[in-house]
Order: sequence, then C-alpha cells, then structure tokens
Amino acid sequence: MENSGPDGWLTGVRFEEAPQVDLRTDRAHPARVYDYLLGGKTNFPVDREVGDRILGEWPGSRAATVEARAVMHRMVRRLVEVHGVRQFLDVGTGIPTTPNLHEVVQAVDPSCRVVYVDNDPIVLAHSRALLTSTPEGRTAYVEGDLREPGRFLADPAVAATLDLDRPIALTLINIVHFLSDEAAHPPVRTLVDALPSGSFLALTAGTADSIPDLVAIGSRRYSEAGIENHLRPRAGVERFFAGLELDDLGVVLINRWHPELGEGPVLGDHEVAAYAGLGRKP
Repeated sequence: MENSGPDGWLTGVRFEEAPQVDLRTDRAHPARVYDYLLGGKTNFPVDREVGDRILGEWPGSRAATVEARAVMHRMVRRLVEVHGVRQFLDVGTGIPTTPNLHEVVQAVDPSCRVVYVDNDPIVLAHSRALLTSTPEGRTAYVEGDLREPGRFLADPAVAATLDLDRPIALTLINIVHFLSDEAAHPPVRTLVDALPSGSFLALTAGTADSIPDLVAIGSRRYSEAGIENHLRPRAGVERFFAGLELDDLGVVLINRWHPELGEGPVLGDHEVAAYAGLGRKP
C-alpha cells in the first residue's frame, strides 16, 4: 500500500479529505501536554494549564521532556546504524514532532519502513506529517490502541508496509507509564511474540527513581487532570525485557543511553525522569 502520493489511502481516509474527528478539547490529554512541554503548538488551554502547573513547581520538566524525546532519536538511529534494522512499528506515536521517527531512520537509510500506530484523534488529524516517506522507503499510519494489539496487527497496512518475516523494531516511547502493569505487560508480550527472531523492543518509561520529589509533582498534576500514570523503578522497567537480550547498556536513565549519539547538552541524573532500554528477540 503506497502512502506517499496525494491519492493514497490512510486506513480508509483519503488524504485530500480532512478527517472529521472529535479532538476532546474539554479535557487534558497526555500527548498534548507532552507537546506543550516540548514547546509545540498542537495543544489547547486545558493542556497548557496542566503543563503550566507542572512547570511552575518543576521548571526543569521541560528539559526532561525534551530529553525523553531525544533519546528516541538516538535509539532508532542506533537500531539502523549498529543493528541493521530497517523496519519499525511505532505504537503510541503521539503528535508529530519534527524530526519524526521515519525522518531519523530514513536519513540513515532511505529504504527504511515505518508503521505508526495511535488511537488519539489529534494524531489522526495530523497524520499526513507521518507519511512523508522517501521514495525508497514507506510509511503508514494505523489507528490502534496498545491495549488491543491484535486489532492493529491485523490491519492490512501493517502487512503491506512491513515484511513480517524480517526483523522489526517495536518502539514504545513514553507510553507504558500511562498503563498499569496489568494493562501494559500482556499487550507488550503479545507484540513481542508476534515479531520474528532478530527483532527489537525499544522502550522508555517514566520513573521517580532519579528525582522523586519533583517527579511526584508531575504525577500528581496528571492525576488531578484525570490522566492515569504509573511510574516504575528500574526493576519494573526491566520486566518488559524478560526473555530478550538487552543491548550493551541495559536499562538506564535516558540521559545515560548513548549520549554520544545526541547533539544537545548531556543532562545529569537529577534532570531526567525516565528509563530507556533496547532488547533483541533471540
């Protein structure tokens, strides 16, 4: 399924037609709060109110959020450059923020293929930004929820974009901390089990290990806005990699995950609030 032309298909929606979606602007959404903390413009007053409350008590939360995005760039670049991965399944994509995942990996190898999955209507509304693939590669956007992996794995766009017999990198960036262990582990295991040998899981997850008092502020403000969140200790994040071969660093704070691959300043442990890990399926 080609997704690069103006007459392509987006899971049943013509590109030239603006999707009619309810953006639910009356309540804060974690993707839009995240966008606001990144300095983006795809957010609404209710989202900025939550973000401003967090920033007022934890000014460094913006730098921590930027680093939480930057580590994704480093992880996928390493997957292409070091591990030779050319296919990506990104679940919980979030609001498009340049550079998007496909732009990072296709800058290394234009033939890379990416399937984005998200259930947020605002991501659907901005999904064209996710589909600007190189001519050599391919991208697709599929509506789906991490909690229901079987449904989006069965979407024809997945099989049309990815070769399910070759290694695929499953990227779960800044998403599992919005789900409890009971809700997160079964679908993650289902997805990993569906991938061929040699595939990878790249995952980041929020933690209070590094700066517990400050992170508690953000967690409380999210909860007050009705946004479920679950911060995990390192051992709790390592559980997601059961049965996988962890990359050289193991599960570490995001500022410690190959900072030499980044372009900005290296933050200290007291400035970040998430773990990152990369594991290979035997």
